[in-house]
Amino acid sequence: MVSLQTPVCNFGWKAPDFDLPGVDGKRYTLQSVMGEHGLVVMFICNHCPYVQAIRPRLVRDCRELRDRYGINSIAIMSNDPADYAEDSFANMQRVAAEFDFPFPYVYDASQAVARAYDAVCTPDFFGFNRGFELQYRGRFDASRKETAPEGVRRDLFEAMVQVAQTQKGPLEQIPGMGCSIKWRTA
Repeated sequence: MVSLQTPVCNFGWKAPDFDLPGVDGKRYTLQSVMGEHGLVVMFICNHCPYVQAIRPRLVRDCRELRDRYGINSIAIMSNDPADYAEDSFANMQRVAAEFDFPFPYVYDASQAVARAYDAVCTPDFFGFNRGFELQYRGRFDASRKETAPEGVRRDLFEAMVQVAQTQKGPLEQIPGMGCSIKWRTA
């Protein structure tokens, strides 16, 4: 497992479109998931300890962002499940149900969406304003492979509340860290 950091936020970069199948049997596009005030696009998977360390808080924060601030979220799984069976579509369905994901969990089988977003790790967070302009590319919170203590700064949450209120993200952002995306070999 290789740990990587996300690049610095490229403010104003436009979100690439997608059309991906969800674990609920529906298909999701960028337009269909945009919230009234913005959208979090996240690249996650089931097996990554960095994702596992934040899952309960991720569910809490995404639900609150949606219900109180009009910010929707979508989780994209782009890993190659051939080498990581825990990331299979059936296991995606199981994890989404077990944690009651308040967002679509979709499968990027071709890995084209991960490449279009230049996603580098799981988790990798992209926070967009309602104009589909990137305003946040940073960490969820201080968690790494272990869950950070209660009461730590909620970096993603606070950034997206700011986006909901002003349509601009914070200038100071701490890069995210996670496991490398498991790319298919030719």
